[in-house]
Amino acid sequence: MKMIKNISKTIALMAIVFGCTNNTESSKEDDLAELNDLQGEIKLLVDSGVCSENSECEYIAFGSKACGGPKTFLVFSTSIDVALLQQKVATYNALENSFNQKWGIISDCSVPLPPLNVICVAGKCTAIYE
Repeated sequence: MKMIKNISKTIALMAIVFGCTNNTESSKEDDLAELNDLQGEIKLLVDSGVCSENSECEYIAFGSKACGGPKTFLVFSTSIDVALLQQKVATYNALENSFNQKWGIISDCSVPLPPLNVICVAGKCTAIYE
């Protein structure tokens, strides 16, 4: 039920992001600044998390490559407001996708692999890739 509520919030948020129009066209620099500001908010939220056991660690796909798919994966502790993180990441991903389309951004089309595992190390969640 909680997952459905989070998905519904994300869909509503994306509708707002894509549905809002304004009469002034933003510049590439303005759009990039908006992405950077939101990325900073997400980083602060993720960095505020702490863990004491592996079960408190998760990851989420982050960013939007021009070819499709995420740029990377963020590892975080469930001690933070996970619903807020999911909303911010969904907004960021949608905005970056729009940015890529609007400005004709290209990427290398490589597909990043998610972590094999996420563990708690010295109070911080850490991705394991090997």
